[in-house]
Amino acid sequence: MSLTAPESQRTDLFAAPKGALYVRRQVASVAAVVLTTLFAAAALAFLIYLVVFVAKQGLRFLNVDFFTQPPAALGETGGGVQPAIIGSLIIVGIASLVGIPLGLFTGIYLAEFGRGWLSSTLRFLVDMLTGIPTIIFGLFIWVLIVVPSHSFSGLAGGLALSIIMIPTVARATEEVLRLVPKELREASIALGATESRTIVQVVLPAALSGIITGVMLALARVAGETAPLLMTAFGSQFFNVDISRPMAALPLQVFNYTLSPYDTQISQAYAGSFVLMALVIVTSLAVRWATGGFKSSR
Repeated sequence: MSLTAPESQRTDLFAAPKGALYVRRQVASVAAVVLTTLFAAAALAFLIYLVVFVAKQGLRFLNVDFFTQPPAALGETGGGVQPAIIGSLIIVGIASLVGIPLGLFTGIYLAEFGRGWLSSTLRFLVDMLTGIPTIIFGLFIWVLIVVPSHSFSGLAGGLALSIIMIPTVARATEEVLRLVPKELREASIALGATESRTIVQVVLPAALSGIITGVMLALARVAGETAPLLMTAFGSQFFNVDISRPMAALPLQVFNYTLSPYDTQISQAYAGSFVLMALVIVTSLAVRWATGGFKSSR
C-alpha cells in the first residue's frame, strides 16, 4: 500500500493560510497602500498648487530691473531687490565659512570617534539644536553681538545662520558616514593605514556625494530664513557690502514687502518668494543629479 497521498490531496506547506487572519492582513495591506498613496498625492497636490500660485503672482514681475536695481521709493513703481540679493549672498557666505567646517568635523567625530558620555552629550545637543525654533538663534546672537556692538550687522546675521547650519550638516554627515561599510575601514587598516588616513582617503570619498547633498540642502534652508535676520542683520534699503553694518537680505525684503500697503511691493514680494522657492528646488534637483540620485538602483 502506497504511503503517499494522492496528487489532489497534497497541500503546499509554504502556502499562506486562507482563513480570516489572511483576509484581514490582505485588507490591511491594501488599506495602507491606498492611504499612503492618497496622503502622498495630497501633499504633492498642495506643493504643486503653492508653486503654481506663487509663480502666477510673481513671474510677471521678474525682469532685469528686479535683479539689478535698488528698491524704488515708497509709492513708486519699478525698482528691484539688488541690495537684498547681494546681502543674502554675503550673509549665506559667512554662514557657510563658519557652519560647514564645524558641522562636518562634528559629524565626523560622532560617526568615527563618538564613544562614551562626551559623544552622547554632543549628539543630544545636536538633536536639540536641530529642533529649536530658529528665532532663538537670532536672539542668542542679538545678545552676544548686536547689543555689545550697539549695531545690527551682516556679520551677526551670518553667525546666526551658521548656528542653524552646524547641527543640520553634522547630523547629515554622521548619518552618511555610518552608511559606509565597515569592511572598507578594516581593509584600509589591514593594509597599514592609520585611522586618520583611513577616514580622509577612504571613508570621506566613499560618502562624498551624501555629504555634499546634506551641505547643499542646509545652504538652501538657511538662504530662506527670516526670523534670525530680523534680530541680527535687520535689513537695509541701500547697497552695502560692509558686514559691520545693517545688511539687506532677500527673505527680509520679502517679509517687509508683505507688510506694505503698495501693490508694487506686494507683487515684488511674490517675485522674491518665487526666487527663493526656485533656489531650493533647483538646488535639490542639481544635487540629486550630480550625486546620481536619479539613477536606477537596479
